[in-house]
Amino acid sequence: MNPLNSIKGTLICGFVLAIVIALALNMGIGSVNWLTVVRWIHILAGITWIGLLYYFNFVQTPAMAVAAADKGGPGGAGVSKYVAPLALLWFRWSALLTWVMGFCYLAYRGSLGAFALGLEKSPTDPYELTIGVGAWLGTIMLFNVWVLIWPNQKKILGIVSATDEQKAKARKIAGMASRTNTLLSIPMIMCMASATHGLPLIHG
Repeated sequence: MNPLNSIKGTLICGFVLAIVIALALNMGIGSVNWLTVVRWIHILAGITWIGLLYYFNFVQTPAMAVAAADKGGPGGAGVSKYVAPLALLWFRWSALLTWVMGFCYLAYRGSLGAFALGLEKSPTDPYELTIGVGAWLGTIMLFNVWVLIWPNQKKILGIVSATDEQKAKARKIAGMASRTNTLLSIPMIMCMASATHGLPLIHG
């Protein structure tokens, strides 16, 4: 049976291959760097989260608007019934896993001062300042996912009962929260990439 015929098989093979490569690179079981493992999971989850965020904003939302305007077309019922619920499942849980793994990463390396933006140190810790800004942007985004986007999407998709008026309001709230997250993701990724690779945002 070809493992690539299922997403489960594909993911398992991907993780097995990653472990084989790690061992081949002389990262044996006795020398596992758990900080690297936590960061790896954080990045994988983050790619899934932001990838789906961009899918919703760049592809699904505009496509659904076109489908709604196409009176003779098939409409967007199939996407609403089959695609959106599954995409939102991966979306919300990858968002949570990204944040949790990010928190664990900072805790493991003794950098929880990032949530204070490194200001409790003198001089200010540039790593904690930069990664801290990114962490707070990510925290706001996580809040938007679980408090604004998902509860309102349940109304839009009919997972919970709602009147047409409530659905219209839910669309506006979820849409604006999703667009806000898309906006915030741009500086968030900049901060994360800059801090973790030791690169200053601005050279003096």
